[in-house]
Amino acid sequence: MTFLRLLPLFCLAAAASAQEPTGTLAKIKRTGQVVLGVRDGSIPFSYLDDKQQYQGYSVDLCLKVVEHLKTQLAMPGLKVAYNPVTSANRIPLMANGTIDLECGSTTNNAERQQQVAFAPTMFVISSRLLAKKSANIQALDDMKGRVLVATAGTTTLKQMTILNNERKLGMKILIGKDHPESFLMLETGRAEAEANDDILLAAQVATSKAPVDFAVSKEAMSIEPYGIMLRKNDMPFKKSVDEALRKVYQSDEIQRIYKKWFMSPIPPRGVNLNFPMPARLKAVLAKPTDSPDPAAYR
Repeated sequence: MTFLRLLPLFCLAAAASAQEPTGTLAKIKRTGQVVLGVRDGSIPFSYLDDKQQYQGYSVDLCLKVVEHLKTQLAMPGLKVAYNPVTSANRIPLMANGTIDLECGSTTNNAERQQQVAFAPTMFVISSRLLAKKSANIQALDDMKGRVLVATAGTTTLKQMTILNNERKLGMKILIGKDHPESFLMLETGRAEAEANDDILLAAQVATSKAPVDFAVSKEAMSIEPYGIMLRKNDMPFKKSVDEALRKVYQSDEIQRIYKKWFMSPIPPRGVNLNFPMPARLKAVLAKPTDSPDPAAYR
């Protein structure tokens, strides 16, 4: 067979090869499932309800990505597997291929972007303190010589450690293995304040036994974007995830999902967080970005 006759075959083979999925898309195609990294107690983003099912704002957004992948990969039967992660192990489990999307409450910052990638920002928070009203803690300076708790593997824990040294506060910092344990330490008096993201603190108060006993500080110690995490240097997969989320963000769908988790009764106890969409979040949903720079959200 002459070269000219073989040429069309080479072209067809090259075209087929170019269309073959790579990286995470190839893994999904091969296994027939998407593995979502989920949290047990990050209300209302990702948590277990009373039926032991994973629920939340981040989970809903990840499932929208899965729907997009079903169409893109022509896999209507694509399955979803849930893999529990913690603040401490979520990045290693993403990097080693255990999970494909991390659907929690993870801050996108420059340090983490050296290890993983992030989809366009889905929420914007400020880190604050939560304490019992009787403790009269209004700001971080009120914590001099007192006991603080923060969750392992969080940006807040690192921030509190730095501020404790810089301001010479002399705090004793306890570490909770997850957000529920951190709040339990506060609730039972082992710690006098908990440092965490404002929306997570609001959820803890709303779902506590005695919400009127607690107050969130007015002092905001940082502004941080939350993003769905994915593997670094996998541009075809990131493109798919970004396309799926931009479609949601720029439609009425995001309003419905937000209202479901922040402005309506949520399982398991039917508590309404009554947390209207912040102006910063409205702005970033209108113009999606995956920037880790806090200045992009002011």
